[in-house]
Amino acid sequence: MSDPVNHPPHYRSHPSGVECIQITEHMNFCLGNAMKYIWRADLKNDAIEDLEKAAWYIQREIARRKGATA
Repeated sequence: MSDPVNHPPHYRSHPSGVECIQITEHMNFCLGNAMKYIWRADLKNDAIEDLEKAAWYIQREIARRKGATA
């Protein structure tokens, strides 16, 4: 039975059996979101869009660490 709220299938389909949140909860917001988009890139409709979103979060984190505003 699918549970799209508590355990979305695209977060649980990794071959490791690990759920995405088990990794991302140990990261800050931007890095966690980037990981989330990378994790599900081939599991949803548009992998390129998800990878572009991941890149956006990574660039934002780089800017934050450099002390710039994104």
